[in-house]
Amino acid sequence: MREVVVVGGGPVGLAAAVHARRAGLSVLVREPRQGPVDKACGEGLMPGALSELADLGVHPHGRDLAGIRYVASTGTGVTARFAAGPGRGVRRTVLHDALAARADEVGVEVDARPVATVDDAGDHVLVDGEPARYVIAADGLHSTVRRLVGLEGPAPSRRRFGQRCHVRQAPWTDVVEVHWSPRAEAYVTPVDDDLVGVAVLGEAGSRFEDLLDDFPVLRERLTGPRTRVMGAGPLRQRARARSVGRVLLVGDAAGYVDALTGEGIALGLAQARVAVDLVALGDVRGYDRAARRMGLRHELLTHALLHATARPSVRRGLVPAARRLPWLFSSAVNQLARPVGRPA
Repeated sequence: MREVVVVGGGPVGLAAAVHARRAGLSVLVREPRQGPVDKACGEGLMPGALSELADLGVHPHGRDLAGIRYVASTGTGVTARFAAGPGRGVRRTVLHDALAARADEVGVEVDARPVATVDDAGDHVLVDGEPARYVIAADGLHSTVRRLVGLEGPAPSRRRFGQRCHVRQAPWTDVVEVHWSPRAEAYVTPVDDDLVGVAVLGEAGSRFEDLLDDFPVLRERLTGPRTRVMGAGPLRQRARARSVGRVLLVGDAAGYVDALTGEGIALGLAQARVAVDLVALGDVRGYDRAARRMGLRHELLTHALLHATARPSVRRGLVPAARRLPWLFSSAVNQLARPVGRPA
């Protein structure tokens, strides 16, 4: 019998599998998609995420990021530098490849069959009829496992979507730029010496090009050829709990608020680490509380910012307010940048 089946072979699932192998556990990853798996995301890794990856022996190629800059439609802005060291802009496919290589090095086995059933058998779990001591679900925003085990939460009332492309040109900045308009945000992330990622967050039904028109200063900056646009969403996903019995949800599968604050990967990697720690101890009853505690500051800040910026007047005044109170802006950014679930 496998000790752990990880459902989902994206970055968080692969991280969980590497942690499991390093803990001496037998592990199988169920992932039907052929890697590297790309998706629409901002591709900026916070310093906390880099710390989690370094602990796994994973050091993906990219561009160092010194902080976050909020930019108004006029081009004026305010920058908060990371106090704990740099983050890194990393292509999603590059991150996946780096984690897949590490998983292969430590002997992680991958099964390409999709998961259809997950059943509680008391002292083990049956995944498509095959026994495992525990299941770690890392199968993303629209988690199949979350639905199968009855943890799917109510549908969100507000439906925000993300769209992303890459622009082939040299980066003009060493920070993640967040451009604000009355209805959307655009995230600019340097991911290589000749490549910039541009992700736009907006309400359902918005087209990438239409939203980009809200940012004339940014549009003028984007001079290189673009890749195709990818989309993801709705971003808000609710889980009734982060675990049930021997099934633990990690990453986006455990619920997601919004990409607004950019901490998704860092939080998912930390949840994967803690989930495996508890599995190795043979007692996962504390996982739900631990996962909620790890995500608390992220959820509070994201909910607060989402609620405030639902009004166009607040969105217009956000960058001027951050310029008037740079210490507060810097404090918020560095709260999100520090490692998740570890001492400050």
